Amino acid sequence: MVPLHPSVRSVRSLPSPAIISPRPRRHRHHTTTPSLPSHSRSLHHHRPLRATTPLASRGDRRRDVGGPTMGLFTVTKKATTPFEGQKPGTSGLRKKVTVFQQPHYLQNFVQSTFNALPAEEVKGATIVVSGDGRYFSKDAVQIITKMAAANGARRVWVGLNSLMSTPAVSAVIRERVGADGSKATGAFILTASHNPGGPTEDFGIKYNMGNGGPAPESVTDKIFSNTTTISEYLIAEDLPDVDISVVGVTSFSGPEGPFDVDVFDSSIDYIKLMKTIFDFEAIKKLLTSPKFTFCYDALHGVAGAYAKHIFVEELGADESSLLNCVPKEDFGGGHPDPNLTYAKELVEQMGLGKSSSNVEPPEFGAAADGDADRNMILGKRFFVTPSDSVAIIAANAVQSIPYFASGLKGVARSMPTSAALDVVAKNLNLKFFEVPTGWKFFGNLMDAGMCSICGEESFGTGSDHIREKDGIWAVLAWLSILAFKNKDNLEGDNKLVSVEDIVRQHWATYGRHYYTRYDYENVDAGAAKELMANLVSMQSSLSDVNKLIKEIRSDVSEVVAADEFEYKDPVDGSVSKHQGIRYLFGDGSRLVCVPSLWNRFCWCHHPCLH
Repeated sequence: MVPLHPSVRSVRSLPSPAIISPRPRRHRHHTTTPSLPSHSRSLHHHRPLRATTPLASRGDRRRDVGGPTMGLFTVTKKATTPFEGQKPGTSGLRKKVTVFQQPHYLQNFVQSTFNALPAEEVKGATIVVSGDGRYFSKDAVQIITKMAAANGARRVWVGLNSLMSTPAVSAVIRERVGADGSKATGAFILTASHNPGGPTEDFGIKYNMGNGGPAPESVTDKIFSNTTTISEYLIAEDLPDVDISVVGVTSFSGPEGPFDVDVFDSSIDYIKLMKTIFDFEAIKKLLTSPKFTFCYDALHGVAGAYAKHIFVEELGADESSLLNCVPKEDFGGGHPDPNLTYAKELVEQMGLGKSSSNVEPPEFGAAADGDADRNMILGKRFFVTPSDSVAIIAANAVQSIPYFASGLKGVARSMPTSAALDVVAKNLNLKFFEVPTGWKFFGNLMDAGMCSICGEESFGTGSDHIREKDGIWAVLAWLSILAFKNKDNLEGDNKLVSVEDIVRQHWATYGRHYYTRYDYENVDAGAAKELMANLVSMQSSLSDVNKLIKEIRSDVSEVVAADEFEYKDPVDGSVSKHQGIRYLFGDGSRLVCVPSLWNRFCWCHHPCLH
């Protein structure tokens, strides 16, 4: 039997008090932010969050206005048995909704997480619980809240309607201070990222630490170990469900004292952070210019909860420029993955679809995934690869984005990402790092002050403002670059510098990197492992590999080296093995095969061509 976490022993040793019908106290949140326009100070306590909800309900400064006596809850120990396969991947535990709906399944993972954390990060702590709003999220919020109360947490912060983007969660952990001075110690993020949602689709959960980043392997390994031996979990079954559609604080009392559930709209915290990074006035001049047109597609993900507040209310874009910005539990029946395959409506509008149209496409377009940490950048009839995008942001950051005005500390990319960023780093004399797939590896570098901008080929881009990739940040970064390049072109007859112009100028300066990524979804796990094992065994005889290649394509350069990527963290010295298979060719090309939790993909990278 796994020993009880220190934070819950005292709860178990107490006699169960009589169950008293809870009478929760709710304190409304009042905004006192002077910068808000007068029309946006009215409260909207009974309106569910939609993409069109005004900034009004997003006050981050609150005062208690009194209420009835707090409800009293008790703690129950529930017997359980382990489930197989609860090992967190690079982005937590992801399974079908029907798997999570099994009795005790979610509870086992949550308790195993609490038991894996230091006592001070659970007992008396503030824990964030929110996500991308996919199906089962609202149920999961209530379950986790009751378990947090039972495990001795002091309070839980929940996004309005359970909505909070993954980057916003990271920002809230790092930046938000409660009315009583409280700071979050971590977060349960409820998301399966870019995977479909709905009753028969995907759900996921991961834990982020006090730095705002994903739990490191030392913690996720402990969580998994706990899931294999768990025999009971703690839950406050008599704690009533909290209305998460209303902004405010609901207070209770339990065996260890007060417990609060604080429901708030995280967009005000996120916008406040974005304003410390970007020149909103410069971007607003661009977006309100009659010469510039803009389109943003949230794919019915959580980005829609931020899109109108940022792009329309703050930056002046026309509301008609927003597509699919109402968050939905099933993402409108679509696949919330921001790529040329799934963002079909945006792709058509940007002039990249198969159908012909006489309508002139917008100058700039972007899309987000389900939890708003991924992005796709498009110009008029032009696609920007994610590998080029991070390289171009890094190359232009110092002159275009105030946050980086003093220079970049370094840059980093995941191993499968093209070497476009490497060339920028070399030319600008920046520290450069190649890491395994997984944002936690970037986070270590950022915590050590070694990295400012990073990215992955899987449409993830970010910086050290938080410890997650950030899709809206990437869009604002591109708009900042466009605003800087066009500061003298918004009036008069001067032609705008377009997205395509910026990319082609980058290629002219740094060279172009060609690559193709292939994703294989819903493959047989056993067959995939066999394939990967075979690719490893082939590395022992590169002459045979080259013979095989020549029989297929005689013009392909020879393989000169091959390995399984292994990463030694320069910060803590930890070693991550089996992070993907690489075949390195004499002309600088690479063939990379990387296993993923949800698919297996092969990715080909070709050398820089000037």
